[in-house]
Amino acid sequence: MNPAPAIYDAQVRHARHRDVHTTFAHRIHLWLVDLDELPELPFWLRPFARFRAADHVGDPELSIRANIGNLLAGYGIDLTGGRVLMLAHARELGHVFNPISVFWCHRADGSLACVVAEVHNTYGGRHCYLLRPDEHGRAHADKEFYVSPFLETRGYYTMHLPLPGDRLAVAVTLHQDGRPALTATLAGTRRPAGTREIVRALLRRPFVTRRTSLLIRLHGIALWLRRLPVVPRPPASDRSEEGVSR
Repeated sequence: MNPAPAIYDAQVRHARHRDVHTTFAHRIHLWLVDLDELPELPFWLRPFARFRAADHVGDPELSIRANIGNLLAGYGIDLTGGRVLMLAHARELGHVFNPISVFWCHRADGSLACVVAEVHNTYGGRHCYLLRPDEHGRAHADKEFYVSPFLETRGYYTMHLPLPGDRLAVAVTLHQDGRPALTATLAGTRRPAGTREIVRALLRRPFVTRRTSLLIRLHGIALWLRRLPVVPRPPASDRSEEGVSR
């Protein structure tokens, strides 16, 4: 199984296929970490790469690993003795935003039990999709969470979520009305998460999570200026802030 931690020098790309056809892409770096062995960084680097339970699903007083284990135990999935690898942004200088975090959850014998895709929106909500990919890393799930103000909460996702190796290749496509509405991809190259590579990533793309948040909002403004209809956000009582879909 792949050694962790690792850093992926990656590109995220979004392509919209309905109403208006647009694409945007930008460079980022992401971490792949073993939740039982989170990186131990030099003290001067810790503000630039932190992994907090409060930034993910579950009880902020527990560890991320414990929360994932508890989440899956509720669905009869036992991860005792198994490894969980997480692909996500680290918290950097007090800020983090993960449009998607992916957890590859393994049994004690090393076999893949499931994948959890945790989606965040820019309104502070989050939702987990519990997936059982086939041998090629492909899975699907009904859309049950409000993400974009320009796309309805309906349809379904097809996902390609192979465990990253030397290359990262993740893809998510939203299907509505019998055709693709939006495709998001992550593609990148693995780097060992040594001090030199961490510093290199921070210098090449500083404030990466703040930049991601800003670019998402700028892209939304561009769509609004093109008079794309806005889908109202569901009332707070109807939103799924900590939900799980299977």
